[in-house]
Amino acid sequence: MPEGDTIFRTARNLDHWLRGREVTGGSTQVAGLPVAGLVGQRVEAVEARAKHLLVRFDSGSVLHTHMRMTGSWHVYRAGERWRKPQWQARIVLEAGDRVAVCFGAPVVELLAAHGERLHPSLSRLGPDVLVEPFDRAEARRRASRRPPDLAVGELLLDQQVVSGIGNIYRCEALFVCRVNPFTKRSALSDDAIDALVTTAATLMRGNLEPGQGFAREFGNGPERTWVYRRTGRPCHRCRRPIRSARLGDGARRVYWCESCQPPGPGRPWRPPAGVTFG
Repeated sequence: MPEGDTIFRTARNLDHWLRGREVTGGSTQVAGLPVAGLVGQRVEAVEARAKHLLVRFDSGSVLHTHMRMTGSWHVYRAGERWRKPQWQARIVLEAGDRVAVCFGAPVVELLAAHGERLHPSLSRLGPDVLVEPFDRAEARRRASRRPPDLAVGELLLDQQVVSGIGNIYRCEALFVCRVNPFTKRSALSDDAIDALVTTAATLMRGNLEPGQGFAREFGNGPERTWVYRRTGRPCHRCRRPIRSARLGDGARRVYWCESCQPPGPGRPWRPPAGVTFG
């Protein structure tokens, strides 16, 4: 699933090419989506809201897309060959000499003016980690309402607590802060949770500019991540093998180093029932 920084970059690119332009044509494969009604409307802005992308029109209506695991937006010159097949195009917006195409997104819908306030997902999003100033007080309040035995690795992916963090940055932030992903929420102070969120946001902002990425020098050649997708490979800090396990309701795989991210003092840790380690 695209992380918040990927959606942020996509929104910025779409905003560059579409803001202020009039929609001159459009098509869609989404049943019931009134794309013809967008023709003649002007694009006011394109924004990222965590992992959601919003195209705002001067009528007040908003095109909402969520990429999930498969979606992406592309911008082409009119007449330019697309990099993906036409049958994957969920919605196409023509704006003069530019064509914006959303491929493979499971969620494509047109919201009425102020429809975000009533939307079941958008209305419940926590503070966005890439939006300044970040509302720490609200994030703390939302985190405090989660079950005390909730693993912090699950908390960081809860988009209703803080929005925009995905699995890559969850794993990387936990490693950088030396926190075991299975640590209970109640075992961490507000400051410790703040540090995790701030670290994830810092890592994400490092990938917002073109040409930037995860590449880091660890002494044995460039690699993209500290722990993410490195199961069984030596830790860059201590050389112990990286471990991984499924965690939470969504069963997303989390990666960590047992040596650098030990259980908290006085809190013996055991794998949850049914967890299979890599």
